[in-house]
Amino acid sequence: MTGQLDTLPLRDIHLPDPISWWPLAPGWWLLAALLLTLVALSSLLIHLWRRGRLRREARSALEQIQNSYRQQGNAQRLAADLSVLLRRIAISRYPQAQVAGLTDSEWLAFLDRGIKKNKISGSFTQGVGRVLTEAPYRLDAKVDAEGLLTLCQAWIQSLPSGSKQP
Repeated sequence: MTGQLDTLPLRDIHLPDPISWWPLAPGWWLLAALLLTLVALSSLLIHLWRRGRLRREARSALEQIQNSYRQQGNAQRLAADLSVLLRRIAISRYPQAQVAGLTDSEWLAFLDRGIKKNKISGSFTQGVGRVLTEAPYRLDAKVDAEGLLTLCQAWIQSLPSGSKQP
């Protein structure tokens, strides 16, 4: 009997090839799609949050200046602080070469260009904002504090979103 088994044309047992990692199972595809969606949504939210950051910080600084004025009642200090704040915001938002050298009427005209005229009755060049170039240097300057605060708040509110403009 053993002789007969030796003559049979039998082959050895072959194991199947190991399971490949490619192509991925449908669950992995769903997980990859979910992760990509989460990355895209988080980057969008971060972008939107950063986009409004300058405006939020400017409003916060304006509120601090307003609170300081209400406690101390110093209108010249208010005008000086608002002038510095607007300059800092403008340099942060617009190219430094375009804004940093502006003085007097050029600076006020620049501020006026940034305001939406239909929302507010004042202006920097002709209205209450004119004191920004005078009050920090004159002790007898008359300052309409509430009007100036409203005007600066409107300018900050009308800031364009996004990165620096050319």
